[in-house]
Amino acid sequence: MTTAPMAPRAGHLDCICAAATGPDADTDGRGTPLLAAAFALSVLSQVLLLGILPLAGLSMSPSKTWAALPYAAFYAGSAVASLPASLLLDALGRRAAFSLGASLGVAGGLILVWSLTQWHFGGLVLGSFWLGVAGGFSLFYRHVTAGPTGKRVQRTLLVFGAATLAGLIAPTLGAFAERFVASQEFVGMAAIAAAAHVGSLALTALLPYGPQRSIAELPHIGISWRSLLVPTLLGALAWFLMTALMGATPIAMVGCGLSVAVPGVIAWHVIAMYAPSLILAARPHTRPATVTAGGCLILASGVFTFVSSGTTAAFSVSAVLIGVGWSLMTVGTTLWIHQRGQPPRWALGFHDGVLLMGALLGALTCSLFA
Repeated sequence: MTTAPMAPRAGHLDCICAAATGPDADTDGRGTPLLAAAFALSVLSQVLLLGILPLAGLSMSPSKTWAALPYAAFYAGSAVASLPASLLLDALGRRAAFSLGASLGVAGGLILVWSLTQWHFGGLVLGSFWLGVAGGFSLFYRHVTAGPTGKRVQRTLLVFGAATLAGLIAPTLGAFAERFVASQEFVGMAAIAAAAHVGSLALTALLPYGPQRSIAELPHIGISWRSLLVPTLLGALAWFLMTALMGATPIAMVGCGLSVAVPGVIAWHVIAMYAPSLILAARPHTRPATVTAGGCLILASGVFTFVSSGTTAAFSVSAVLIGVGWSLMTVGTTLWIHQRGQPPRWALGFHDGVLLMGALLGALTCSLFA
């Protein structure tokens, strides 16, 4: 005996829209420009923080042992956010999930501003943690657009590469903000970092809405541990070296009497972190393993350059090499795990979580490299 479908009735809501084929049904890339702009603003916040946290921690910590704690708290927040971000994409949709992440960045930025005005080290650590959570959510933007086809590879590279703009404008914005709030060191840059997340929140709230499918219905591919672990561990190595050396760079430059040049060096580093993606967007069919291998060689050269650095020029070269190497390894490993299709959400959360744990370890050990 078969049961006839229930006829519509007054007060009964039913979905008559077409089924989604992915997160928020954005198969045509309508949300890519918004994601690119939101990611650029999130990275702008992170650029300013890279210049603030190592030096603020050194100034405000009760002892030198705790100086790297605010910097490490940022990456701890990012690592903690990776798995919840991946699951909330399915539970809430990307618009709500990414807006939630950006709102946490706004809160973290405001806490940071208060902490710097009150010279409160505990608040500095807490604000850094919440800003890290927001960074962890924004890092997931690249997974939403990723896929095995040329168009999806280009979208991922364009979203990632859009953050190049952050490196271009960060020094000017940071200098203006510091002059505007000259009585309180770092407060102006922290305020811009909070405002950047306000912009990200506005952009993610505008993302196109599409019907959602349950986690079980999403068209995921199977993925073996080997195909997941190799790119994940290589990516984690890149994040470890990048955060360790870039956390040590401002401290080492201050020790060499080059503190005035720190913002410029950090800006060049950020440009180098994201500009390679724009170049690779013109060659979307390049093998992910080849991109990753090239990044390994460049990152290794950046490490050797840093060890022998003692001038602004040398620190700038090392920062650029580290940024380019990190970029190629991060993009390469991202495309690597997506080259056969959309992996399960747990696999993406695991991948980003391990990458950010590598970043956290690097942040905790950065003082050893200074």
